[in-house]
Amino acid sequence: MNTVEEIEQAAEQLAPTEFVRLASWISARYHALWTRQMDRDSASGKLDFLFTEAEAEREAGQLHDWPSDKE
Repeated sequence: MNTVEEIEQAAEQLAPTEFVRLASWISARYHALWTRQMDRDSASGKLDFLFTEAEAEREAGQLHDWPSDKE
């Protein structure tokens, strides 16, 4: 397996169109990993505090649309 340094050096040698293709793949992979982590965190209850906070703000009249229509 290549090291990150080797991959970086190889990326430096890519033609611009190939580099853009690689960057697009890395971005898609990053977002897929992030989404999977968020799904796991949500399923395990790690994000429940966000719903609790939002509900408390709604009940206190502090929850507003975003972006605000006033801006």
